[in-house]
This record gives sequence, structure tokens and C-alpha cells, in this order.
Amino acid sequence: MSDKVSARELQKNFGRYQDRALVAPVTVTKYGRPSVVIVSAVEYERLKKLDRQALAVSELGEGDIAAIKAARIPAKHRYRSSDLR
Repeated sequence: MSDKVSARELQKNFGRYQDRALVAPVTVTKYGRPSVVIVSAVEYERLKKLDRQALAVSELGEGDIAAIKAARIPAKHRYRSSDLR
């Protein structure tokens, strides 16, 4: 669970919250609403690796295109006509 701190409190005690962010995310609020989240550099890099990347079809290799053509939606995730009503 992340800590919550006001922007004013963060400004006064930045070092404390910087240290806390090494262990768990710290949500910074402004006017009582979440504004930003401070996370450790390690967590940031982990999250960056999870980013999806969009590629143009021309950037895909033949193996990639073959894998896309062969892909199938598992039965439990397929739409049924009753789901569309």
C-alpha cells in the first residue's frame, strides 16, 4: 500500500518521503487529490519494461507476422452473441 502525503508536507520533508519511496510508492496529493506518485528508480525501470510498444507492420519480421496469423483467442475469452445484447 502506498503512503499519501500532501505536496506541502512533501516539500517540508522530502528526504523522509524519498526514503519511503524506496520501499513503497508515495502518492502526492494537491488540494486533496492524487497528483503524482513517487517510486524508486528500480520500480520505475521495472514498470518501463512492461510498456507496450506499437510497431508498423513494415517493422515486423516474417516470423512475427506468422505468429499473429496463427494466434487464436481462447474459447473462454471469445464473445458470444448473447454478450453483445
